[in-house]
Amino acid sequence: MFDPAAVPVDLRSTDDALGARLEDAGLSSSQPPQQTIYDGWLLRYSPGKAKRARSVNAIGAGRLPIDVKLATVEAFYRRAKLPCVYRITPYSQPAALDHTLDAAGYEAREETRVMCLEAVTRDRVVRPTVDSQLVAVDEFAAIVALLRGSPSTEAAAEAQRLASCPLPSRSLVVRDGATPIACGQIVIDGDCFGVFNMVTASDQRGRGLATAIVAALLDHGAQLGGGVAYLQVDAANAPARRVYAKFGFRDRYAYWYRWAPEGESE
Repeated sequence: MFDPAAVPVDLRSTDDALGARLEDAGLSSSQPPQQTIYDGWLLRYSPGKAKRARSVNAIGAGRLPIDVKLATVEAFYRRAKLPCVYRITPYSQPAALDHTLDAAGYEAREETRVMCLEAVTRDRVVRPTVDSQLVAVDEFAAIVALLRGSPSTEAAAEAQRLASCPLPSRSLVVRDGATPIACGQIVIDGDCFGVFNMVTASDQRGRGLATAIVAALLDHGAQLGGGVAYLQVDAANAPARRVYAKFGFRDRYAYWYRWAPEGESE
């Protein structure tokens, strides 16, 4: 069982200004149309795959008593027919929220690391070794769903979320003939850009496709003036973390989810 106390202290720091900037950028890059604000908390309720788009992001402390807020949020997610899940970051408010949820029986799961690469410039980017193709967001969403084997409801929600993002993006696909076999995307927010939706077909893994796509995405980001790249990856996903580390990505902060006692994981 995952214990948040085991996360290195430096990855739980509330004093990292760049980390806070990347947290804001990540939220802006993944906003679904299904979201609302409740007393300083961002409640997202997309039926898609991404948990950051169907969970509580506690971005402000608010003014209401915490027991009132927890009960109201649980009722909100029951009405939305989704499990009640909180996304806990070093910047979650109030500061004791994780402890409060723990005491209320919410289970900590799915530690994620936000990795960061600073001073991205074209002369520092490794040249891609595989040709990739820029595609429109709607086509990219369909390819992501195909490579993930997403059910139709989930695929439609993810397509809607990607299409509604107000920030500029670049979406890349690698094909074997006419067949998509790998993909990835960046979303640009001022001087930083996030790497998202990195997917490789299960029978194509180990060929260096993810490495090639990351190289191409970093090149696009640098061309568009992004000086800082970031991404979000499962802390236990060693193969993906090795790919990103090759480019110089390093852990910046950690976050995890708190699931209501009756909530079920994917």
